[in-house]
Amino acid sequence: MIVYNSEINFELFDADLVSDWLSIVIEEEGFREGDINFIFCSDEYLLQKNIEFLNHNTLTDIISFDYTMGKLISGDIFISVERVKENSTYFNVSFNNELCRVMVHGILHYCGYKDKSEEEKSVMRERENFYLAKLDSQI
Repeated sequence: MIVYNSEINFELFDADLVSDWLSIVIEEEGFREGDINFIFCSDEYLLQKNIEFLNHNTLTDIISFDYTMGKLISGDIFISVERVKENSTYFNVSFNNELCRVMVHGILHYCGYKDKSEEEKSVMRERENFYLAKLDSQI
């Protein structure tokens, strides 16, 4: 089950559509959907999580805590709405497009995709684009 929470004043644009889309991503990647919790927050909130849990004193758009067991995807995904807004401007895409990219990025990590090397980043970006195109066809 996918659940949305917010530490700030934020509401996802179409929670049912996004949930259905992410469920399709999980299924197409060969996994089952467990408990997935998205937490929308501020830069400050996510920075504190980054320092506390990862010892990184930097801003980021997403931090995910993966509780996946076997093929059952579960976890907590924290997303800085401020970072997403700034990145959408930087990359010249809509806020909702960038938000969905970050959301599917977290899910793809749970499916085993990495993004440390240039090759891994390229594969991750290809999968993000593939699933974003599926979402765009539903909007």
